[in-house]
Amino acid sequence: MPKLPGHLRILRNVLRRLNYHLHPTAAETAPEPFDPALLAKAEAALKSLPMPDDNARAYLAKHIPRLARTLALVPPPGPTSQVLELGCYMQITPLLQKLCGYREVRGAYYGKPGQTDHKILPFPDGDFSCFIDHFDAERDAFPYPDGHFDMVIAGEIIEHMLYDPMHLLLESRRVLREGGCLLVTTPNVGSITSVAKTLDGHDNPQIFFLYTRPDPNSPPDIGHMREYTAHELGQAVQAAGFEVSQLFTTHIAEFASHLPLLRLLAENGYSTELRGEQTWCVAVKRSALPIDRFPWFLYNP
Repeated sequence: MPKLPGHLRILRNVLRRLNYHLHPTAAETAPEPFDPALLAKAEAALKSLPMPDDNARAYLAKHIPRLARTLALVPPPGPTSQVLELGCYMQITPLLQKLCGYREVRGAYYGKPGQTDHKILPFPDGDFSCFIDHFDAERDAFPYPDGHFDMVIAGEIIEHMLYDPMHLLLESRRVLREGGCLLVTTPNVGSITSVAKTLDGHDNPQIFFLYTRPDPNSPPDIGHMREYTAHELGQAVQAAGFEVSQLFTTHIAEFASHLPLLRLLAENGYSTELRGEQTWCVAVKRSALPIDRFPWFLYNP
């Protein structure tokens, strides 16, 4: 069957969106588990962040809803008052101190082990300073002592892993204190949007599936190698010796035209739970919990 012309696809999506707003279901209209006051405060702080160039400002503007929700899930500092952000882009990074109250914020980024960048951002109440360590989060030991951090944040990083995602989770566990928190965010390949794309049969069901255009002057960019269902993410985090305290998904506004398909799932006996495009997982380190180094759904036997 030939693909619909562009103008007809736009019309179809508009009609789907209109149908959704006229007849929303309970699953589609469930409130998100975020404190509205915290969200508003985080969004305002993100909008005021100094950015180095137009590209950085455009990226930040697009992702403020996700970044604000990430900040809203960050618990208060614990005994160490130290937090590690993996895949650090210096967006939520300064606000982990300025907004969330952590005394020391450490960043990590993919690169040659041993290299550390020192970043400084100006703020009216004083500069923010942060060290960003370079290493491979799925091969290298994290360059921090055991039990060093109250919290590790892995925002939009696990889907980029090429080789060994459990290494990232297990090293995060090692550098957390007992009772410390891990926060993982990642696209949900079990979302209603992925269902819609599969049924349509034209687009890849991953939320993001595009390659970066090759640039001979830049290092290769690793795209989304494997997106996870929310259930898989919870299982992987539990396999690494964490107790999952929150596991949920949220819908992304630009994909709202797919929400009516939730009714189709319900009418045919399929679950409508955890069908948002964004997965959120908050987990607590428990040393007494067992570890499954190579969970069956992630690795070959």
